Amino acid sequence: MTGMSDRERLPVVVVGAGAMGGEWLRMLARSPHAETVGVVDLDVDLARATVAKIGLDVVVGSSLSDVAKASGARAVVNVTVPQAHRVVNEEALRAGYPVLCEKPLAPTVAEALRQVALADLTGQLLMVSQSRRYFDHLAAFRGVAGGLGPLGVVHAQFFHEDHEPGFREQMAHPLLVDMSVHHFDMLRYLTDDEPVSVRCDSWNPSWSWFAGHAAATATFELSSGARFVYQGSRATPGLQTSWNGDWHIYAERGAAHWDGDDVVESDAAGASVEVTSASEGIEGSLEEFVASLRAGATPQNEVRTNVLTLAMVEGAIRSSDRGGEKVVLAELLEESLVQAIADEQRDDVRELLRSWSSAADGIRTPAWGSSRAAIASGGAR
Repeated sequence: MTGMSDRERLPVVVVGAGAMGGEWLRMLARSPHAETVGVVDLDVDLARATVAKIGLDVVVGSSLSDVAKASGARAVVNVTVPQAHRVVNEEALRAGYPVLCEKPLAPTVAEALRQVALADLTGQLLMVSQSRRYFDHLAAFRGVAGGLGPLGVVHAQFFHEDHEPGFREQMAHPLLVDMSVHHFDMLRYLTDDEPVSVRCDSWNPSWSWFAGHAAATATFELSSGARFVYQGSRATPGLQTSWNGDWHIYAERGAAHWDGDDVVESDAAGASVEVTSASEGIEGSLEEFVASLRAGATPQNEVRTNVLTLAMVEGAIRSSDRGGEKVVLAELLEESLVQAIADEQRDDVRELLRSWSSAADGIRTPAWGSSRAAIASGGAR
């Protein structure tokens, strides 16, 4: 970001002062990369209480535009509930602020495509914080997997007893939408073998405290013909896995395993597990966001890339709702573009969506990066 030294902390406004907002604010308080200068929440009293508890002296209010201007912010971190993500992102992007948005970006692929078009129109970076990509042992597992040759099958299991009173326990698909989105995105990080179709079954165990489907199994066909087999539950009180899941990869030259925490192993000849130290979780996501702004580079979770992760989630839900019917993700993308055009109320966004020859073309368009000098200059317009 021009005009800002590598040692200067990026001033940001955090939107959302709930539990996750508090986690971000505590991390930002110690971050060498960015600092909070403003906090926004519709519940201003909650925002003030959260800020006071952490010991921050920042601008607080209910208006993103007002707080951003008063605080001198140069970027926005969106930590609101998922249904508010698009509204906050649109206000920030149109005001000239790049955005780091918590996952999931949107409840549907159609809504995500509208945000891709919006980011293109405003020329601002919109990055999704898929924070579970940022773990040292996941990176080591990826390195091992890359030496195994063509894939046969990837297995991931996630079983947890997850009590989070609030919107998550009322979601129709709390596992697939709020948790599996991490694991599906991690699959895309681990391999370049992109998913092309899915069959899924989801349900709610009889003892579950969730209103919606807290358990699921899904099988994705990958572009090479390999399979990704996923099993998960947020209502399992015994033999729990890591939050990152438990992973096995079987390929031409052997197999590899990651327990989701600190055990990475492989039986392949010559396999070497190399674990390096880097920022993890939301801290890693923030670091990449700031570095991308400074360099005018495209981060790995720039909005159009994340659309394919959301397509995995929506495809799994569609399949489950249709009794396990196979859902082809390319067809889902094109149907979503039609829906995005029908839903969009802004003329400029709608016209850009209409100009795409296909959804696949729209998300292939060169992403935010060094070729966009106007963006790399940074700062709100």
